[in-house]
Amino acid sequence: MNQTVVKIDNLVKRYRELIALDHFNLEIKEGEILGLLGPNGSGKTTAINCLLALLKYDKGDIRIFGEPMTPASYALKRQIGIVPQDVAVFEELTVLENIRYFCSLYIRERSQREALVQEALEFVELGDYVKFYPKKLSGGLLRRLNIACGIVHKPRLIILDEPTVAVDPQSRNKILQGIRDLNKQGATIIYTSHYMDEVEQLCSRIVIMDKGLGIAEGTKEELKMMIKTGETVRLEILDPAPGIAEGLKTLENVYAVTREDNMLNIRCRKGGHNLISIMEYMKANGVTCGRVLSELPTLNDVFLEMTGKELRD
Repeated sequence: MNQTVVKIDNLVKRYRELIALDHFNLEIKEGEILGLLGPNGSGKTTAINCLLALLKYDKGDIRIFGEPMTPASYALKRQIGIVPQDVAVFEELTVLENIRYFCSLYIRERSQREALVQEALEFVELGDYVKFYPKKLSGGLLRRLNIACGIVHKPRLIILDEPTVAVDPQSRNKILQGIRDLNKQGATIIYTSHYMDEVEQLCSRIVIMDKGLGIAEGTKEELKMMIKTGETVRLEILDPAPGIAEGLKTLENVYAVTREDNMLNIRCRKGGHNLISIMEYMKANGVTCGRVLSELPTLNDVFLEMTGKELRD
């Protein structure tokens, strides 16, 4: 059975009247890539900062690798790597010097450090840029440097906060593959992102936070089973008819209809023959349709239904 890497019990954090974390619980097993999702203000960043002992909290217990996490838990901290959303490297140091510096914070032996630095350089494919200063790097290369600095000491637990923000598709793909490789090498990963497709691709389990609480958790398949949306039918109307949206809501499994220009988005509960029922209704009412798309629930549907917000809100 896999070891518990992170265990958070009944974590409470208040900022005067504001409750940032409201008896928040989280457990992460060794080898997981856990997606931590939540709208702005949900408590994700606060939870991570408490986990890292960067914030005091009012109540609760945090253990990493079975040991209590405190500001003085230096042995635990050496086993953690952090890749922050805002790039955190030194402008006055080259690529190589940055990676060496961050490695030196964790590893004392110089010979061991050099081997790790070279491995990190190869891992993020920055060998051709060792003498470059950060300001000379593209956004994608800068993100890869940020990752190298966070993982150079071979941490067992890695926290990646929005690692692909504002990067080109090629760099994004390299970063995602790098994360998979880190996981295959044994790292347990906490991953936050506003890109639902990344979360679907990478994460073995997902926790959704809102208002300081963990409101749902499970695999992507398990989360999709928790919501009432079973299917979304997108229908192009070529000759708009008055009252058609309200009429569709009378169908057995249709619970919401919204309109964007000439496209209807029809959300249906789980059940068979939804598309057939919709098309028969349109035909009976003399409505001519163009494109018709039927889509199974996405993580974005899960998030929207559970929090009432888009992830980027």
